[in-house]
Amino acid sequence: MRRVIAAAAVAALTSGVIAAQPAAAKRPDKPKPDRSVVAAERLTDAVTVNGILRHLRQFQVIANENGGNRASGLPGHEASADYIQTQLERAGYEVSRQSFTFPFFQELSPSVLETGDEAFEHQTFNYSGSGHVTGVVVPTTDLVIPATPEPSSTSGCEPEDFTPAPTDPAIALVQRGTCDFAVKVDNAVAAGYDAIIIMNEGNPGRTEVLAGTLGAPKTVPVVGVSYEDGVALAEGGDVEATVTTEVESDPDRETFNLIANLPAKGDRRNDEVVVVGAHLDSVPDGPGINDNGSGSAGILEIALQLSETKLDRKLERPVRFAWWGAEELGLLGAEHYVNSLSTDEVNSIYANLNFDMIGSSNYVRFVYDGDGSAGGPSGPPGSGEIKQLFTDYFESRDQAWEPTEFNGRSDYGPFIAAGIPAGGVFSGADGIKTPEQEQIYGGTAGEIYDPCYHRACDDITAINTSALHELGDAAAWGLARLVLNPRGLFPDGSVAPKGPRAKNGPKFDSPGHLSRR
Repeated sequence: MRRVIAAAAVAALTSGVIAAQPAAAKRPDKPKPDRSVVAAERLTDAVTVNGILRHLRQFQVIANENGGNRASGLPGHEASADYIQTQLERAGYEVSRQSFTFPFFQELSPSVLETGDEAFEHQTFNYSGSGHVTGVVVPTTDLVIPATPEPSSTSGCEPEDFTPAPTDPAIALVQRGTCDFAVKVDNAVAAGYDAIIIMNEGNPGRTEVLAGTLGAPKTVPVVGVSYEDGVALAEGGDVEATVTTEVESDPDRETFNLIANLPAKGDRRNDEVVVVGAHLDSVPDGPGINDNGSGSAGILEIALQLSETKLDRKLERPVRFAWWGAEELGLLGAEHYVNSLSTDEVNSIYANLNFDMIGSSNYVRFVYDGDGSAGGPSGPPGSGEIKQLFTDYFESRDQAWEPTEFNGRSDYGPFIAAGIPAGGVFSGADGIKTPEQEQIYGGTAGEIYDPCYHRACDDITAINTSALHELGDAAAWGLARLVLNPRGLFPDGSVAPKGPRAKNGPKFDSPGHLSRR
């Protein structure tokens, strides 16, 4: 057989009929992996639910040992900052505190609003005065009942909206709308009223029991009620009510922001600082484990894992981690920080990432709507690109997401007012979950996203670990893509907008979690 094959081969060669064997096909070059994407995945994998929970458990212990809260100006906030600072310094960070004074406020005992034998559900306004007032309830002359979308109620915005107090004491009833709550209260006091009830406006989204802030201490009791109960008080004839509040106010209480800096490798791009923030304080009524222990613990774990994975040595942009104080009384820590910056320092901030509540029990995956595509306000140039970082991340994981209005209601507000692009993710606060959202995310339609929002039950047992996992990973990914990617937000690697940013930019009418109007 071997002789036959050999002969056939010789014959073929001499006759020239053997075809040349084809050359091996050239393999296409494999695209090189994007190192910044690989690094972002590494950081995201390192930031775990268990790591974040470790910090949340410590915040719970701190609250338990300090009157049940971690509010700015009280020992629980100081102890929370001490814990974070210790963790950061062990990881090699240099940590500083930026002190400022603020008008402190807390309730000392539960407030009362009742008429005869009927008690009304209500909320004491931040910076209400203390007092015990029983008197006739007198509505302003311009209540809008039934409510109409346009124009908004102007109740109490002008002194002439009030008839002079007919008795001493007397209680004014005003309606939300148009002007700041503080203006309504000042006009009522000038007309001789000893307490003020503020009813919600009655339009969609403005019907529930009203909570708000007066911005600075007042001398009379001020409480908020729902639109429905306000109508009942307004149409009940000569209703006599009792309003009782016991509060503590201090116009010059000291607190601070906690700040830790990470330089970029070789001092690169020092004019492109990424500020990553979360407010550390709780309300005085509870431990604030979701609001905002979750965001604070999340960015702490990200900071620690940047060091642990040694990705801090590969930064293309400097990172500044910040735990803001006094957010719950009107974004005061973030506002103080931004206002303390020179124009050059404002212009050196590339972006602000904000993480406020990432563990709500009835959660939705919300992304701040930086480009305004959902119909609300948009942020400064670059905010849409930050939104895209997070939406791309969720979509790459086949996870649904929804935009949330970019209205300045959290600590990113002072940054966008200064022209700095901002964004972040959010698990929901006092909004109502829809049936459609229940189908997508689970949970319970008809209930608010965080049923323990601003309540004593905002403790470690109320945290949703799925939310913490999904939004914690998104936070780590978004930060990593900003600080480890040489290109940054824009295709040409530039910063937008060009030239100096304008400080004192647009203002929003809902500073902090509590509205001023």
